[in-house]
Amino acid sequence: MQVGPTLVVVCVAMTLAAAAVYRFAGLGPVWAAPGAAGRAAAQLIAVSAVLAAAMTRLWSSALVLAVMFAVAAFTAARRSRAGDGQLWLAVPIAVGLAATVIPMMATGLVPLTGWALVPVAGIVLGGTMTAVAMAARRALKALTLRAGEVEAALSLGLRERDARMEIIRGSISDALLPNLDQARTAGLVTLPGAFVGVLLSTGSAAQACAVQVMVLISLLLSQSCAAALTGELVARGAISRPGTVDVE
Repeated sequence: MQVGPTLVVVCVAMTLAAAAVYRFAGLGPVWAAPGAAGRAAAQLIAVSAVLAAAMTRLWSSALVLAVMFAVAAFTAARRSRAGDGQLWLAVPIAVGLAATVIPMMATGLVPLTGWALVPVAGIVLGGTMTAVAMAARRALKALTLRAGEVEAALSLGLRERDARMEIIRGSISDALLPNLDQARTAGLVTLPGAFVGVLLSTGSAAQACAVQVMVLISLLLSQSCAAALTGELVARGAISRPGTVDVE
């Protein structure tokens, strides 16, 4: 893709068209789309400048990943709307990331360089953050709405952890559906970002396919581990929300 005036003109035109749709369809404030587009462009320009310098060295790449991880943990905690134990959500994210990135690095599939490590780890980190936030949010909501069922399970002799898990297990599974659907429809409905990126940069469809398959499977493993651990933390009461059932 050529970076130049044509790219700018086309992006501005599409942004204005989106703003017009917002205006005439009554979807929201007319500045919603331009504001989001401007913010995305500014953030990506800044990040690109930082990454161009940081990814030339392994230590600076590790620092970038550490910052990304901190932001992901904070975002997951905020999106989960948990009241107590929000910091625990950093643990499932770390476990999911370690379960995938470490084997890929150990086998040499992902070279130990910033140019390879940051993009791959960033994709896995972003998907894991979303799964953790959704799993925690849905599980806590289920405990709030179905508190009576938890009490009923306890009256039947189930342990506190088991009673909660019976209620939230379905919510945890639902949090994994978006990535499962993405994996199931890859190549048929959509061409995922990693595939398109490698295809545009190398021109090799085989290389693009290999990278995307690795990324999709990594996301499946990372999100599964992270969501399962999130459910365990919620079931054991380490993460809670005001209004959820408390059987202490």
